[in-house]
Amino acid sequence: MTSLPAILGGVPIRRTPFPPRRTMGTEERAAVLAVLDSDCLSGFIGAAGEGFLGGPQVRAFESAWADQYGFRHAVSVNSWTSGLVAALGAVGVGPGDEVICSPFTMSASATCALFWGAVPVFADIDPVTFCLDPASVAAKCSPRTRAIVVVHLFGHPADMDGILAVARRANIAVVEDAAQAPGARYHGQPVGALGACGGFSLNYHKHIHTGEGGMLVTQDDAIAKRLQLIRNHGENLPDHWPIDTDTCLFGGNYRLTELQAAIGIAQLQRLEGLLAHRQALATYLSAQLSGYPGIVPPVVAEDCTHSWYVYPIRYDAETVGLSRSLFVQAVNAELPLPHDFEATALVGGYVRPLYLNRVYQERRAFAHGHFPFDRSPLVSYEAGLCPVAERMSERELLLCPIVREPLCTHDLDDLVAAIDRVLTHAPMIQTQVGVPRA
Repeated sequence: MTSLPAILGGVPIRRTPFPPRRTMGTEERAAVLAVLDSDCLSGFIGAAGEGFLGGPQVRAFESAWADQYGFRHAVSVNSWTSGLVAALGAVGVGPGDEVICSPFTMSASATCALFWGAVPVFADIDPVTFCLDPASVAAKCSPRTRAIVVVHLFGHPADMDGILAVARRANIAVVEDAAQAPGARYHGQPVGALGACGGFSLNYHKHIHTGEGGMLVTQDDAIAKRLQLIRNHGENLPDHWPIDTDTCLFGGNYRLTELQAAIGIAQLQRLEGLLAHRQALATYLSAQLSGYPGIVPPVVAEDCTHSWYVYPIRYDAETVGLSRSLFVQAVNAELPLPHDFEATALVGGYVRPLYLNRVYQERRAFAHGHFPFDRSPLVSYEAGLCPVAERMSERELLLCPIVREPLCTHDLDDLVAAIDRVLTHAPMIQTQVGVPRA
């Protein structure tokens, strides 16, 4: 008989902490020291001249990223939030426009619209990929819709054929938020520039990183030019680099430093190996979890690849007989106390649907008045707006952050053993702990 679960006083399956993720190595150290020796920590100048596009490390990093994945242009920025703002400006979003967004993502994937005086409109997600549902997107389109921000959530590509078909019918720009999906492919093509433009996060939680940062990509020459202008005070260049009147006429300081770019070059060389390691772990874990009642491993759509930022699981509380929160508590009790998110075996849910946040509930983005929400008074942010996203957030979704380097399959065996023990003793746990099912 399986030992008593730890939540009921049994001996935990594992006490040894999961190995930490180490991201910096000798290559990054050497790259940083070379930049310090050069005494050029940033090569940007916010005016016409050789430095408008950055220094040698920034240009080399952009070229390396573009070459590795076949993008015509890559434009680095100091954060992916900056990248999203630049992307919407480059495709012409402005006051009075509406931008269709996912409610199930990081906040900046929607607030980027507010930077340009546009209104986020939330469409529901697909229950299998957790990305935007094209049918819901189509239902949310209006004459004001200027762009769609598509999030490749957790590293799985969204249904780009479906999204692009909706966008083409209404002449709407598609921006890809591939923050969690570097190297992921959709029908053989790397995500990021299947629409007008898109890009990736280089925040320290991501597969590769520069501490903070981002990389925009596009196949369109004109959009690349606009991205470069928005990144670096484009208002200073009207006589030297004419700006078309269909997009914004000003920019900001969204520039990456030479130090960050040098680290990025070293990190980029590791990316494919990291993706292969995560793919192997995810494949193994899916095989081990297959067949457990109430546990649905993730599905990778045909002719797509997944970059596995995290490993998502769908959970059925009614089948298991435990609430999601109690299940997560019981499984984690079998494993070492985590020192951070990336050492946590299971997490219940992801973000609360964004439209439930205060900025949307109060329709107030700025200090005075209700601009830009007052431009679109019929746009709804009521609870129940996106039922799939709400269901995933409240009841069904589990996230496993330990499908990552440097963990191995024997580490995942401990997670599977913990899940097996909790499922085996679910009635006993429910009776003795007594948390209502939900």
